[in-house]
Amino acid sequence: MSFTGKVAIVTGAASGIGAATIKALAREGAKVVLVDKDEENLKKVATQCEQHGKKPLVIRADMNKDEEVKTIVKATIDRFGQLDILINNAGIGGEVPILDQNFMESYDLIMDTNLRSMVHLTHLAAPYLIKTKGNVVNTSSMTSLRVFEGLVTYSISKAGVDHFTRCVALDLAAHGVRVNAVNPGFTKTNIMQNCGLPNDDKAWEYWKDRTALKKLVEPEEIADLILFLASDKARSITGSTYVCDNGSLLI
Repeated sequence: MSFTGKVAIVTGAASGIGAATIKALAREGAKVVLVDKDEENLKKVATQCEQHGKKPLVIRADMNKDEEVKTIVKATIDRFGQLDILINNAGIGGEVPILDQNFMESYDLIMDTNLRSMVHLTHLAAPYLIKTKGNVVNTSSMTSLRVFEGLVTYSISKAGVDHFTRCVALDLAAHGVRVNAVNPGFTKTNIMQNCGLPNDDKAWEYWKDRTALKKLVEPEEIADLILFLASDKARSITGSTYVCDNGSLLI
């Protein structure tokens, strides 16, 4: 798949699925825009992208701050003059039980990060995507499709991502803009560590055993799926959610 001449924004680009996706896009010739609040890792990933011949645009932004989100599309257009692909990947995990006194504080943070910021950035990007007949790929989760104990807010946020994907796909279809989502299963990234959960080999073996294929998803596999959906090979696909979970939903 070639993305030569295309301009792509990836949020949450400093690690995990976002980093794998932005590097894959750069490798395939895209002009890339890396967005994250982790400035140190963002620079490392940008350096890896630059090895493919084009200097990326690096934007340090907190997706929960509206003024910082507003700079993302503006800076992209100022630099490259167009926008073809938006990968809404930024998100957080973590969970507080419904009976916890701090539940609503946790709820607001997760919903703002995983859903509201995605809606906001898509709203800002849509006029430019219409001009290029571009597309959007949202990172959701298999938790949107199955109830897991202790994942109330995270699962709600990802179910919202799925339905947002379908709603906006219909809204933008008349303008030639496609919108899809990927729903990863247990993927070996730093999300467990960021949630304060065990991140050692024993923990990952636990999650591996909860898949039908008895293996974990690698970030590069999700990146491959995202690139397919963002490419012309998927030109007739919109409003869809694609699960990549090693069969976790089957057992």
